[in-house]
Amino acid sequence: MNDTGVVDILGRPLRDLRISVTDRCNFRCRYCMPRERFGEDHTFLPRRAYLSFEEIEKVVQACKPLGLEKVRITGGEPLLRPDLHDLVSRLNRIGVETALTTNASLLSRQADRLAAAGLDRVTVSLDALDPKVHAQMTDSNIPVETVLEGIEAAVQADLSPVKINCVVQKGVNEDEIAPLVRRFRGTGVTVRFIEYMDVGRTNGWQLGQVVPSADILNYLQKEFDLIPVDSQSPSDVARRWTHTDGSGEIGFISSVSEPFCGDCVRARISADGRLHTCLFASGGHDLRAIIHNGVNGQALTDAISAIWSRRDDRYSEIRSQETSALPRVEMSYIGG
Repeated sequence: MNDTGVVDILGRPLRDLRISVTDRCNFRCRYCMPRERFGEDHTFLPRRAYLSFEEIEKVVQACKPLGLEKVRITGGEPLLRPDLHDLVSRLNRIGVETALTTNASLLSRQADRLAAAGLDRVTVSLDALDPKVHAQMTDSNIPVETVLEGIEAAVQADLSPVKINCVVQKGVNEDEIAPLVRRFRGTGVTVRFIEYMDVGRTNGWQLGQVVPSADILNYLQKEFDLIPVDSQSPSDVARRWTHTDGSGEIGFISSVSEPFCGDCVRARISADGRLHTCLFASGGHDLRAIIHNGVNGQALTDAISAIWSRRDDRYSEIRSQETSALPRVEMSYIGG
């Protein structure tokens, strides 16, 4: 511990907690939950194994003295978890910034209630505007119009700035890059392009499928007049650029070509309560068992502090053929 909370072996504080509330999703995006692995015969977590909202509240409360500032609710698709507004309300009372990452397929009917409960911001996963490409990437029959309606509902509910995350895969959705920027320019919605990452072991990732952020930026600069924006914090994962006419921002998350492990302040909790100190972790620490053993309050804070203080993860900085062969948890299990 120091004056601002706990730090890990590399001196990185704990500021951001990403909490998965379900491992289920109504999309089957190939880079996350390919249908051949997550098909009808896949065994998801039994719902009784999920951390309850009360248990999540205890974990977040325990992390607050360690320096926690922001919680992001993830999945799977978090809006599949019933009564999510109740969790948002609980987190709002603790006094942390609360954000949500969603595919937005269910957002139009829930945005107002989430905003009323105290949700601060929404990030939407959207990889294509073209209906055929969208259907191909999500492997679902939910139309892109439904996602766009959810985004608009979030804007109207003032869950802003609303951000869109687009994972770019070579030969799959490169043609969607410019249309996404055009579509959301001037709307207050920020589009961010994410390099395709080797999360988990089921998405068939190959380095040749990655489109480097620098290439995307060079491509966009042929059409748009963009200038860089200074980062607000060293731990910001996105490099921001703005249209010179003030019509909005775009961002780039470059985990492969420009790793940002050195400033990573994020921990992740799976739906069944395992604390993972890296997106590319091979395993987690069972907080649910600790809580069920009666550990609460300061004792839970101390347990989480001990886990974080031993952290030395920097997968993206040392990525190699050797590290890529190691076991890793699936992104759908611990969120993005």
